[in-house]
Amino acid sequence: MLLIDCPHCGPRDENEYHYGGQAGIPYPLGETTDEEWAAFVFLRDNPKGWFRERWFHAHGCRTWFDVERHTVTHEVRKAR
Repeated sequence: MLLIDCPHCGPRDENEYHYGGQAGIPYPLGETTDEEWAAFVFLRDNPKGWFRERWFHAHGCRTWFDVERHTVTHEVRKAR
């Protein structure tokens, strides 16, 4: 079980959340090529270790926030 600490509601089970992907990916502004758009939509890091992610508390306060999750142990800590 993955326990995620919501900044507003406290620790809750992962079933209350929706995964939002890698945090810190800037949205492309202005005209973009097909290659740039494909890179934005599909290409993400896949590290072994700590990874910064976006989560949405769908069954709680309905806010987005960042956490760091270890991709091997699934330990979760607050993003810095």
